[in-house]
Amino acid sequence: MTKAGKVATLTRGQAARLGRALGGRPARPRPGGQAARMPFVLLVVALLGGGLISLLLLNSALNEGSFQLSKLRKETTALTDEEQALQRDVDAYSAPDALQRRAHELGLVPGGSPVFIGQDGKIAGNPAVAEAPPPTPTAPASPAAPPASAPAASGAAAQPAPSAAPSAAGGSPQPSQTPGR
Repeated sequence: MTKAGKVATLTRGQAARLGRALGGRPARPRPGGQAARMPFVLLVVALLGGGLISLLLLNSALNEGSFQLSKLRKETTALTDEEQALQRDVDAYSAPDALQRRAHELGLVPGGSPVFIGQDGKIAGNPAVAEAPPPTPTAPASPAAPPASAPAASGAAAQPAPSAAPSAAGGSPQPSQTPGR
């Protein structure tokens, strides 16, 4: 038998002695096996805890953004309402009858026929001083009062309608009161 064949035919006891002689350890279970698992368990717990904390922070950031979005939507709605109210005021003031009424209050009168000056300096038309038109009689703004002998059916029927009150007050449109102005 050769030396290689001799090594291959070692018994279990001889192999164990040979392993000890060469510096190997016996293959029995260690009592420290639980200690080797402890760092792994701590690592897994730390990763799970870190994940949960990051999810909590992300959720808080999303909720804060949601609150800001809600606040900005409310502000946009309020500003849109204010813009619409201001546009109604502009429309009321720029209506032709409101412009005519305001011009009359300022003492302006309608002009006569227009006069043009040509490029050569010639005047086309007849210049004349604008004169105020004769005043036209205006009808009373409120309906005639019922006779004193007729009994009123209710207190509400004796008062004019709320929509007729602004036109009787002076006829010029009043700006609406918008919040914050």
